[in-house]
Amino acid sequence: MKKKLTIVGLVILSLLILDQVVKIYIKTSFGSDEVKYVIGNWFALHYIENQGMAFGTTFGSQMWHKLALSLFRVVAIFALAYYIYTEAKKGAKMEFLVAVSFVFAGATGNLVDSMFYDSLFPFNPCEGFNQLPGSGVKMNCTDYGFTYPVEVRHQGFLFGNVVDMFQFDVNWPKWVPYFGGGQIFPAIWNVADACITLGIFTIILRQKKYFPKEKESER
Repeated sequence: MKKKLTIVGLVILSLLILDQVVKIYIKTSFGSDEVKYVIGNWFALHYIENQGMAFGTTFGSQMWHKLALSLFRVVAIFALAYYIYTEAKKGAKMEFLVAVSFVFAGATGNLVDSMFYDSLFPFNPCEGFNQLPGSGVKMNCTDYGFTYPVEVRHQGFLFGNVVDMFQFDVNWPKWVPYFGGGQIFPAIWNVADACITLGIFTIILRQKKYFPKEKESER
């Protein structure tokens, strides 16, 4: 069990470091909404931030919306940690533990942004991803020599944005019904989102191997 937990710990640590290194690089090197294509004209680094869940989905404008989401992540992370420990103790397959550790690392990576980024980086009320109509928090934005009030998101521990950067810029053929001409996958995502998705899909696809049904005992 100790060997399995050590491997899982190293996987989680490696994924967390990769996630944070990429996010900090993007946040300190790119301008807001800046796009740079890195593979042809279909895969780009596109710097945005989101105030909600994975892949830029939103949850609401009130303080308790964001707080509830962050606290849910905290509870989920502790639950996953306990689950990994108990499954390792039961002798679960290493492949399964690694898949769960991907989900754990992804959830933790996005939580780190919400917990610490508001303290580590300056807050700009003029950035579109920091503005949140209906929040009730007002600040002055000075842009192009003009100063005007805007409503911004709540700030502080557990209220920070999540940094996203990966984008597939590929469109459906125009002849495809309904989707024709639109982006195949319009969401912008990060390493943490990829870890969660990969971990969950692996568990779903390999569930028969991870959770074999007990053979009926012969009479």
